Amino acid sequence: PALWYVAAALRGDREVVLEAVRQNGSALTFAAAELYADREVVFEAVRQNGSALQYAAAELRADRKVVLEAVRQNGVCLGYAADELRADREFVLEAVRQSGQALWYVAAELRADREFVLEAVRQSGRALQYTAAELSADREVVLEAVRQDGSAMAYAALELRANGGRVIREAAASHLALAGSCAPVFAVQDVVVQ
Repeated sequence: PALWYVAAALRGDREVVLEAVRQNGSALTFAAAELYADREVVFEAVRQNGSALQYAAAELRADRKVVLEAVRQNGVCLGYAADELRADREFVLEAVRQSGQALWYVAAELRADREFVLEAVRQSGRALQYTAAELSADREVVLEAVRQDGSAMAYAALELRANGGRVIREAAASHLALAGSCAPVFAVQDVVVQ
């Protein structure tokens, strides 16, 4: 980023930094520390690159509008948000819609909330890998995840993948038919429910 090459005095110049972060949100890294608390500067940085949220002052990591802009750009940026936002059901669902991997950063009680997890895996089947263990063994949750992304079966509890039970054919087969080259690494006949 351009701020890397400028004098220290210019790194504290609000207008210079604002222009720099509009071009490259990562430039916030090189701004003077006091600008990490400037709402407009941080908002423009995360608008361009959600990961810039990691440099924001604590109060801006708790600012719904700023963090929402970051997670809409990159859902995994939820990991930089304040704890109270990571426990807010509607807010974190927005992040999970952008990236199923955002579920990793969601408060534990939401990762164990069946209805929330069902919504999450409908958006991103791979979010199954970040749910509470009991939900990766829940047939309905796994079916929803596999319907969205057949490779999500790799994150199902072992008892749902082991031989000897009823096969989850309807979801896996429909995904395989639609996915083409994105076929998961398991054979449909090996996917079972006890």
